Amino acid sequence: MNVRPVPKPSKKPKPRPKEAPSILQDRKECYITGAVTNLHKHHIFGGNPNRQHSDEYGCWIWLSADLHNLSKDGVHFNKELDLALKREAQSRFEAISGREKFIEVFGKSYL
Repeated sequence: MNVRPVPKPSKKPKPRPKEAPSILQDRKECYITGAVTNLHKHHIFGGNPNRQHSDEYGCWIWLSADLHNLSKDGVHFNKELDLALKREAQSRFEAISGREKFIEVFGKSYL
């Protein structure tokens, strides 16, 4: 009697959330300096699940590497810059979808 092994179910990759265009900029350049080289994508609202929500709702920008995370002036080390960007993104988001939706998606208000 030949017994065939039961095939393992195939693991399908989780679908990535749809990435919306940035609600703060329409060109690939540093949001602060306008530089067009050595750019990093910055998710304004980080952490899980807010990083994915930032992609889905366009709450991301391009920053030069130094203003992102490669210097002490970068947004990941500069709390004032981080908060200013969060407030700008929230204001733009609310103009599109309202404060209730913002808080529903991101959990709190930064304004």
